[in-house]
Parts: sequence; C-alpha cells; structure tokens
Amino acid sequence: MDRRLPLLVILGALALTTTPAFADDLPTQVGQCVQTQISQLGSRLEGDPQSGSEVTYANGGVGVSYELVKPLTRARVGDPVKLCLVSIPQDCPPGDDRGREYSAVDLRTHGKWTLPDAEHMCGGA
Repeated sequence: MDRRLPLLVILGALALTTTPAFADDLPTQVGQCVQTQISQLGSRLEGDPQSGSEVTYANGGVGVSYELVKPLTRARVGDPVKLCLVSIPQDCPPGDDRGREYSAVDLRTHGKWTLPDAEHMCGGA
C-alpha cells in the first residue's frame, strides 16, 4: 500500500478549495478592460448604509456612488470582475486624477455598474 496516497488526496482537495486572488493593474486607456476581484463592499460613508455604495477592487480601484447601487447588493467580496475604463476627465489640476469612470461586470452574478473612482471630479471639493 502506498502511504503517500492520503497526502496526495489532501493536497488535491486543498487545491480545489482555495481560490487564488487575481488582479490585473487598473486600466490606463479608455476602452481597456482588466480582470480583478471585489476586495471590499460597503456604504459611501462608513456605518451609514443609506449614504450610497462603495466598492474596492483587488487592483486598488474604487467605485463610489451617492445612490445605492442595486447590483452591488448581490455582489460578494471575492467575486471576479471585469473592470473597464470608460472615461478620464480632461484639464485637471496637476496631481488631481480623480473622476475616472469605470464600468464593471460581476462575473458571478452578471450584475453591471458604472461608477466614478471618487465622490468628486478633479478640481472639485
């Protein structure tokens, strides 16, 4: 009898139950899409679920809304996401890169949303 078999079975089972985190860098050109995951879900203002929605992606991207984004209510941390850069604001002050807009598709739920990366556009409050 081969004593290695139980160890191989255990290692195989672990390989099937662990999902590695993956995240491409944020897209840099309008129309470019990347694969990432949801790393955090919450409200725009911590502790106030009526303040809107916020999502953070494993690649450092963020989406925020003053409204409750219904597809995000069905999303879960760890869901794989296709994230696409939709727009980049023009004529921003140097160093102020807020206001990029991203569309996302949750590849588990097939929910879709488009959100800016900040509450205000560049040059704003």
